[in-house]
Amino acid sequence: MLESKVTPAAKRWARGQKFTVSAAGVEVEESYRVTVTAARSSGRSALEAALAAWATPRGLSPGDGVVLSELKGKRLGVPDLCRNLEPTGIPPDEVRAALGRLVEAGAVELLPLASQVGA
Repeated sequence: MLESKVTPAAKRWARGQKFTVSAAGVEVEESYRVTVTAARSSGRSALEAALAAWATPRGLSPGDGVVLSELKGKRLGVPDLCRNLEPTGIPPDEVRAALGRLVEAGAVELLPLASQVGA
């Protein structure tokens, strides 16, 4: 009997939730940029291997660096982030999953909701 592939549900964020790169995430994002720059001229397989080496010890996926870089210096919600990353071909479900991994790794932090600021 064939088993269906179980895909973990992406974390659901509160409506209006915004994200930004954390203090620790600044170093993670810089490391990502250095990795991409160093491996870019060596070919696709070298780039993929370098990104895997960057991501694995952090509990991330290689494509998470693109999401992290898009957040650098910004305060974005999921809809804005998905719209900004649409040209890269990253589907919204993967953007949400990447956010979950990045938050869990401490590279991205949730900003207080507007309803929490006045409370």
